[in-house]
Amino acid sequence: MKALQRLLLSVAILGASLAAPAFAGSDTDTVNLFKGAGRSADYFNTAYGYAVFPNIGKAGIIVGGARGEGHTYVHGSRTGETVMNQLSVGFQLGGEDYSEIIFFKDKSAYDNFTSGNFEFDANASVTAITANASASAGTAGAQGSASGGEHDAATGGGYYKGMAVFTIAKGGLMYAATIAGQKFEFTPTK
Repeated sequence: MKALQRLLLSVAILGASLAAPAFAGSDTDTVNLFKGAGRSADYFNTAYGYAVFPNIGKAGIIVGGARGEGHTYVHGSRTGETVMNQLSVGFQLGGEDYSEIIFFKDKSAYDNFTSGNFEFDANASVTAITANASASAGTAGAQGSASGGEHDAATGGGYYKGMAVFTIAKGGLMYAATIAGQKFEFTPTK
């Protein structure tokens, strides 16, 4: 069973990497985008820290996968590198590219995320923000809305177990967008 899971994950990650564009963007550009996108901007003033993923590629046909690399920050200083992998099974079709930011409400939430292999459970939700008029994203079970422009984005969100997650679609078209099943690996900065 584990061998089948690894095979499916490998195929899904390969598909996700093919869906991602050649550019990844920078942490600074991505943070600036979220600072200008509705209520996600407020979290920069109150959160203990955050993890930012400038580019996550996601693809799937029944079996899907996503992968992205990013960094964690506490009070504006980089504290480490993080990698996100996601495997999903169910009705899904397409590929997309998006940016993601995870805010940590306090040190406890940050410690939980960076303690090893952190994974979101099925109750976690994401607030999807439309970065421009042609991009769109949806969520499974989330309560939030998206607008036509990054600066007037309407967001729901809020902290769940000390973390708040926001995404901005960058391109592609996919039926499913969810953070459930995202698994993170953390490596501290030396």
